[in-house]
Amino acid sequence: MGAGGREIEGIAVFDARTVRDHLTYEVAIPVVREAMLALSDGRVGQLLRSFIAMGEGRTFAIMPAALSDRGVFGAKLVSVFADGHGRKAHEGLVVLFDADTGAPVCLADAAEITAIRTAAASAVATDALARSDAGVLAVLGIGKQAAAHIQAISKVRDLREIRVWGRSLARAEAFACEMAVVVGLPVRACASIAETTQGSDIICTVTAAVDPILTLTSVAPGAHVNAVGSSGPGQAEIAADLVAASRFIVDHREHVLAHGGEFLRAKAAGLADDDHITAELGQVLSGARLGRTGPDDITLYKSLGHAAQDLAATAWLHQYAR
Repeated sequence: MGAGGREIEGIAVFDARTVRDHLTYEVAIPVVREAMLALSDGRVGQLLRSFIAMGEGRTFAIMPAALSDRGVFGAKLVSVFADGHGRKAHEGLVVLFDADTGAPVCLADAAEITAIRTAAASAVATDALARSDAGVLAVLGIGKQAAAHIQAISKVRDLREIRVWGRSLARAEAFACEMAVVVGLPVRACASIAETTQGSDIICTVTAAVDPILTLTSVAPGAHVNAVGSSGPGQAEIAADLVAASRFIVDHREHVLAHGGEFLRAKAAGLADDDHITAELGQVLSGARLGRTGPDDITLYKSLGHAAQDLAATAWLHQYAR
């Protein structure tokens, strides 16, 4: 298969480097956008994710889906292990099957697929929900997803300034210098969350926080928030008051009702009910539901991540990058 990957007994294999080389954000953003439309209009068959606890801070997850219009089905098999220092590592495989033959046709590195498609989904949400003049990006977190989000969101908005925050200011400063070179834009490390988010138009939370780090008082009217780091019912980066005050858009309603930690905490506090979910992102993209209704709306996109996104990205690699 040459530079586009390897093949083992008819199964294409895309390692992390090959995924990075081919699945650019210019490619991934429209691929994920179409996957979100398909997820909301019934072209995706998808089950709730299954989790198996592997010990403190360690989880094995199975995420299956079938993409009827792409002629593929499969699953992401992924481990999520905390390192004890506020970071989580995703490792695993995306396995793609052909819907006509039932045969496995492709394996791809799940960590790279996850990093790229997650940031691409936030870029899709930002493009649909943030104000058109949004130019200041705040990123809470300084890991792999933070880097991916800065790159992806710079593709959908003309950013004037990027601010980053991490639990270590020294590491945040080093990260800011690295990202400034990557995106060619001013990137500034901040000492506090409040300094990072004050007056920001777009805020991305991409941390391993178990309890909320972002409250309503830290978010300006008209801002758009991508809540990304928490992926299970026991975690929440966003406080219940911010959930309640926002136009709350989700990637997939059924999953957020079961696994969306921020929403579940707001609901338990009596600040939100199931009707507080404004729309799925795919419904906003199709025009079936309204996202932002005015310049002062706070829009909040809750991202859990879905096999539909992983399979769509892997299917693109299998079709075009071989």
